[in-house]
Amino acid sequence: MALCKTVLHFCSNTRFAALLPSTRSHSSRYYSHALNSNLKRAFLVDTLALVRGLEAKGVPSKQAEAITAAITEVLNDSLENVANSFVSKSEMQKSEMLQEANLSKFKTEVQSSQEHHFSLLQRETEKLLGDIEKMRSELRYEIDKVTAGQRLDLNLERGRIRDELANQSAETSNLTNKLDREIHELRAQLEAAKYDVIKYCIGTLVSISAVGLAVIRIIL
Repeated sequence: MALCKTVLHFCSNTRFAALLPSTRSHSSRYYSHALNSNLKRAFLVDTLALVRGLEAKGVPSKQAEAITAAITEVLNDSLENVANSFVSKSEMQKSEMLQEANLSKFKTEVQSSQEHHFSLLQRETEKLLGDIEKMRSELRYEIDKVTAGQRLDLNLERGRIRDELANQSAETSNLTNKLDREIHELRAQLEAAKYDVIKYCIGTLVSISAVGLAVIRIIL
């Protein structure tokens, strides 16, 4: 526990970030390079200074080297994770260009689809208009046909009624003429019967008068 506190205290004091190499010989130092391909920067850690600092704090040499190696590995992993979490400007521009290309392609596809659907809709509309006009013509033809049939039936019915009325008028005229003839005949018969009655009455009166005169002559 005390060793960890010592390491943390030393790291906070030395800020084992990107330390520049000192005036010592480069051959006596260990450098851990974490190259960030996106940021194009090299991060350097002075491992020898870190080991010497730990040894100065009372840490054995092997433990100091192991701690330094572990810290360097952790630092490299952290830098690599940070580098992987960022995107470079070129990649961002490339992504933007790709998105713009995809957007342009999508717009083109949408426009083409709209034109295709509009063309299909226009053809369907023209087809529907043609079907409606055809149905209208057929309906007009059927209406004219039914109207002509009804007119023909009506004219035939009128002719039949006219013929029936003419027949009834002729029959009525015949009946009227027949009744007139019978009435004239009946009148003639009545006149004849009247003359016969008058003749019989006159004959009867003459006979009675003759008989009366004969009786009077006999009596006288």
